[in-house]
Amino acid sequence: MTDTSAQLRVAAVQMISAPQTAPNLEAAARLIARAAADGARVVVLPEYFCLLGERDTDKVAIREPDGQGPLQDFLSAQAREHGIWLVGGTVPLACARPSRVRNACLVYGPDGTRRARYDKIHLFGFQRGNEKFDEAATIEAARTPVVVDVGQWRIGLSICYDLRFPELYRALSPVDLIVVPSAFTYTTGSAHWETLLRARAIENQCYVLAPAQGGRHPNGRRTWGHSMLIDPWGEVLEVLAEGEGVVAGNIDRARIDEVRKSLPALGHRVM
Repeated sequence: MTDTSAQLRVAAVQMISAPQTAPNLEAAARLIARAAADGARVVVLPEYFCLLGERDTDKVAIREPDGQGPLQDFLSAQAREHGIWLVGGTVPLACARPSRVRNACLVYGPDGTRRARYDKIHLFGFQRGNEKFDEAATIEAARTPVVVDVGQWRIGLSICYDLRFPELYRALSPVDLIVVPSAFTYTTGSAHWETLLRARAIENQCYVLAPAQGGRHPNGRRTWGHSMLIDPWGEVLEVLAEGEGVVAGNIDRARIDEVRKSLPALGHRVM
C-alpha cells in the first residue's frame, strides 16, 4: 500500500443507491473492499450512499443519534476490517428538530474509531420545470468547516452543493486534498460538475477527490456521476462517467509543492 509522506493512494466510490439501505450497504462494502485491495489508504463514499429514497423524508426516517446506529457501525467496521481511512459519504444524523436531520460526513480511522464529523453547510435548492429540489425542507444547515489530518496529509471535508461556494474552501486552505462526496443531478452535473471541481483544485492548489452517485436510480432520479480525481494544476487524472465502480490514484507531495512553487498564488492572497 502507498502510504508515505511522499504519496497517498486514495479512492472514490461511485454508486447508484436504492431506496433501501440493505442493498446499498452491500454494494458499498463490495466497492470498499475493491478499493482497499487496490491499495487505497483513504476511501470516500458518495453522498447518500446509504439511501436515495422515494421521498425526501425517507432519510429522516432512518436518522441515527450521533455516535450510534447501524450506519455508523457499518462505517466503523469497514474501516477497521480493511485498515483504511474511510470517509463515509453522508449519514443522516438526528438534530433538535425531529422533522430534519444533519447531513453528516463521518471519517473513521484504520482502527474503526471516528476521527471527524462534518455537517453539510450549503443546502441545495433548484427548480426547473418539473425538476425541483429543496434540501432545507428536511436538512438542518451547519456552519463549521472541518479539516482532518491523515498522517502528514490535511484533508478538507465538503459535501455536494458546497462545491459552488469557494469561500468554504478558502476557510479550509491550505489542504493537500479536498473531498466532495456528492449526488449531483444530471441537469446540474452535466453543466457545472467538472468545471467547479477543477476550479476548486486550481484555486486551492491541491488534489480534489469527488465520489458521486452516477446513474438511473430505482426511484426514477438520474444522477450525473463522473466521479473523479483532479490534481493541483486542474488536470483530471481519473474519471468514471456512469455506473457503479471505483476511481483511484495517488496524490503526490512533490506535485503539490511543484505547483505551489511555480505559481505561488496562495502566498499572493490579500483577502
